[in-house]
Amino acid sequence: MTAEISTQELSYPFGEELPDFGQLKQVHPDLYWMRLPLPFALDHINVWLLRDEFAGQDGWTLIDTGVARPEQKAIWQSVFQQGLQGLPIVRVLVTHMHPDHVGLAGWLCRHWQAPLWMSKTDYMVASLWAEPSTASAHHRLGQLSAAYYQRHGLSDAQRLAEIGQRDSYYADLVTPLPASFNRLMHGDRIQIGACQWQAIAGYGHAPEHISLWCPQANVLISGDMVLPRISTNVSVHAYEPEANPLALYLRSLNEFAAVDEQALVLPSHGRPFHGVHVRIREQQAHHQARLQETLQACQSKEGLSAAELVPLMFKRKLDTHQLTFAMGEAIAHLHFLYHEGRIERRLVDGVYRFYA
Repeated sequence: MTAEISTQELSYPFGEELPDFGQLKQVHPDLYWMRLPLPFALDHINVWLLRDEFAGQDGWTLIDTGVARPEQKAIWQSVFQQGLQGLPIVRVLVTHMHPDHVGLAGWLCRHWQAPLWMSKTDYMVASLWAEPSTASAHHRLGQLSAAYYQRHGLSDAQRLAEIGQRDSYYADLVTPLPASFNRLMHGDRIQIGACQWQAIAGYGHAPEHISLWCPQANVLISGDMVLPRISTNVSVHAYEPEANPLALYLRSLNEFAAVDEQALVLPSHGRPFHGVHVRIREQQAHHQARLQETLQACQSKEGLSAAELVPLMFKRKLDTHQLTFAMGEAIAHLHFLYHEGRIERRLVDGVYRFYA
């Protein structure tokens, strides 16, 4: 995620209140908010439990899961015993394939014998990477990423070595997914309890992210596509080196046009809020400002590498995990301008440099 962006125009119906990790807070009839800790600088994820009847069984549909860590499983075990009103999880729905969202989906589906619902693209990618032998032996994601960032100007040997050792990083945080799933696509309508939810596909942050809007309840489960105080990470990754995800992300925000401005927005990080279109306009303005800064920096006769752009975009110290996001974001902004023909790219001494 990129830097925090303060807004005075959003409203937070629950004020500063944050439920303790593993505690359910009702935010709408038959819809509950639960927070789980994350082992990152972004230290939590919100998951959502909706009362449901599925395949003739009363229970809960769960949206997103947390990462596959012992402390998260322990929280879930406590919730199973005390927090679900004696009812099972009858369906697991995942917004996208990042570890904090899909990490425990396989474990939860097996525990409850519940089906998995997510987009096909994200299911296929997550299934592939969540197998340790596959991710490690055949894809070498860490080594691939280190070489890619080096090509984009990252020269810190220690950081490159740390990134190169992350071959099994994804597999370590995600339990193997079920062998079958139910596909979610843009425009699908999913009945959960008394509410019919519309699927909104988004691109750029993940391969095929699914948000859900219920016009009847006027609630939007936005996942990572729209967040209240930080901007969604939009990165180019080594496995898709010529991608233009920022163009995809900005285009995807248009798909939220039909959502009511007064909808209650339930994001994956931060507090529930009102003001979805205010927030989307802020995101668009934020990226346009970043693009202008990037274009200006490329005016130098020496050009600009992504590694040199990082400290211009991120004015704080970054750990290695954050650095990978920052490099991906820097490349995304450069690629946006490059694909539009507003800057050119040259390989200079083995490093990509961009020139206005």
